[in-house]
Amino acid sequence: MKIKLKPITVSEIFSGYKDNAEEGVVGYGGKLNIRPAYQREYVYKEEQRNEVIRTVMRGFPNTEFPLNVMYWAKTDEDHFELIDGQQRTISLCRYVNSEFSILIDGMPQNFDNLSPEEKAHILNYKLQVYVCTGSADERLEWFSIINLAGEPLTSQELLNANFTGPWLSSAKLYFMKSNSAAYGLANKYIDIEANQSRGKGLETAIKWVSKDNIKQYMADHQNNENADALWLHFKKVIEWVQNTFKDYYHEMKGLNWGQLYDKYHQQTYDPKKVSLQIQELHGDICVENVKGIFEYVLGGSSDKKLLDVRVFDDTIKRSVYASQTKTAKAKGKSNCPDCAMGHDSNKSKIWDQNEMEADHVSAWSKGGATDAKNCEMLCIRHNRAKGNR
Repeated sequence: MKIKLKPITVSEIFSGYKDNAEEGVVGYGGKLNIRPAYQREYVYKEEQRNEVIRTVMRGFPNTEFPLNVMYWAKTDEDHFELIDGQQRTISLCRYVNSEFSILIDGMPQNFDNLSPEEKAHILNYKLQVYVCTGSADERLEWFSIINLAGEPLTSQELLNANFTGPWLSSAKLYFMKSNSAAYGLANKYIDIEANQSRGKGLETAIKWVSKDNIKQYMADHQNNENADALWLHFKKVIEWVQNTFKDYYHEMKGLNWGQLYDKYHQQTYDPKKVSLQIQELHGDICVENVKGIFEYVLGGSSDKKLLDVRVFDDTIKRSVYASQTKTAKAKGKSNCPDCAMGHDSNKSKIWDQNEMEADHVSAWSKGGATDAKNCEMLCIRHNRAKGNR
């Protein structure tokens, strides 16, 4: 990889600037591909975008503040790809194109509002561009290294940089474009940005179909003509969720629905019964992990650990222990009700509190509340043998 410094003015980059949205962005007289296939789309927030312009304007007319270096890759004798600096470059071009304004002395000013001297200062501002010459693999490796700073790449963006091709272009249409099919179908169920530019939706879809082996799946399908199979699997999962759970709860967002689909989709569910179960559990104050409700119901309500059911607090346990112990001593019986009914040497044993555990008299799963009236202290052996009866 050869690297050569080449100062280039904003005016030169803006020459021939065209932003065709999802079709791509070019500049530098049409010779610079500002957004290559492996690059993320525009993700700067308003304050980041405005700070780029303020940095260029700061100190006008006497000094220029550095905007940090940028990197281009030379693709042939006259053409380049922007490796690093896309967000800053597009911010500058959009401002010179008067697509937004920033506050200057308390007044909003776009480029057309500036004085001739201020305009000239921006257009003549020299960007420190390093032009890199090397193979495609070398450029991508360099891209990964230099993007460790600034706005960090997501893991999916780094994978996109290494597996460009027809499959990725097709996948982006489904999952990473404005108003994509994935966002319209599933934004209630998965973590996905409104503009999908960081690849969260795509990452989720590949996780689901590949059983979390994203890199291998992308390598295997890199040269496929399209990503239709990925989309169809994603769509199948979401439609299964919608058909199984007729009511929507905000806790459903972000669950690993792909994993749940693999585990349970072959089972038959009555959506009306599922709905009633979810409503009951969602309103139960003893359920502390509301997100676990959905798998709990799918699994036949057999794994109470999914719900993190609220346990008796120390105050209740001390109170119930004291009451049981007082009564037991008066009767000459064990303070463990199950021991007291037995015929062995423990039938009159008084257990220390740390030798006992709190349990629901009426099981929580059968409607028993987690309160003092439904609490009893049992010796550890009897409590753990009781189960859910």
